[in-house]
Amino acid sequence: MAEIATKKRILSGMRPTGKLHLGHLTGALENWVTLQDDYDSYHFVADYHTLTTSLDTADVYENTIEMVMDWLAAGIDPEKSPIFRQSQVKEHTELHLILSMLITKNRLERNPSIKDQVRDLNIENITYGHLGYPVLQAADILMYRANLVPVGEDQLSHVEISREISRSFNNTWGEVFPVPEPKLTSFARLPGLDGIDKKMSKSMGNTVLLSDGPDEVWGKLRKAVTDPQKVRKNDPGRPDVCLVFTYHKKFNPNELDEIRTGCESGDLGCVDCKKKCSAAIDTTLAPHIERRAEYEQDVSRVVDILHQGEEQARKAAGETMGMVREAMKMG
Repeated sequence: MAEIATKKRILSGMRPTGKLHLGHLTGALENWVTLQDDYDSYHFVADYHTLTTSLDTADVYENTIEMVMDWLAAGIDPEKSPIFRQSQVKEHTELHLILSMLITKNRLERNPSIKDQVRDLNIENITYGHLGYPVLQAADILMYRANLVPVGEDQLSHVEISREISRSFNNTWGEVFPVPEPKLTSFARLPGLDGIDKKMSKSMGNTVLLSDGPDEVWGKLRKAVTDPQKVRKNDPGRPDVCLVFTYHKKFNPNELDEIRTGCESGDLGCVDCKKKCSAAIDTTLAPHIERRAEYEQDVSRVVDILHQGEEQARKAAGETMGMVREAMKMG
């Protein structure tokens, strides 16, 4: 009898920040949607992770619903890929405690993302929880015995910590966890509207939301930074240093050669270039906005999807913790 092939498992998640933007679409969601057909995918709302940088939880639930609506509108199928909140699967905290015994303070302090967050968020004092958030992230990944973790290059250091912790557990108590591998996303991080070298971030006010209609998209794109040397329409431009051309690469590839030629010759002005880009983004977002509207009209569907996903996640987590306790002789 032929052996049935088992799909490899993927875990992906985001902090609940509310409505998502184009950077989330190109950097994560498109990848998640593609992967869910070939992998056993779990998608979680990392609501406990919000505590590592802010204790204000007043909007966490509302932000969760808004974010999950964007996940669903982008094409995440809850029948294939359970969607759940981290905080509703209590085993995450139990495994986090155990794994925290397997890594040193010095190792966590070498995590380059800590320094970046302290700088970007103007954090004066690092809490115990913030320093140890890669351990909680490791618990999230290992809880579902994930083989692969879709990440951008800036997250590779976190996956490496998860790999180290999984090996440490296995060497200490026995083989329980796969050593997860990073799976790099196929499209680079989309820059924000204020510069080609700046990431898209709602906190920086430089985003186009996935729920923005044509008027909102144009209102934002018309203010976008372009080539500073192209002051007037007939001035020759440099597409490769222009933020808007970067957006054309993603959302308007069919006109790319024409736009490059027009920009470099000066025949295409920045306003007309932005209008073309805005129209291309509208075309991309139109089906997303239509699908999202269906969930906005019946939010109870989103809540039910979360509850169903949480049941599935709790079952998987219970199985893992049973294996952990047995390996540790603490069952």
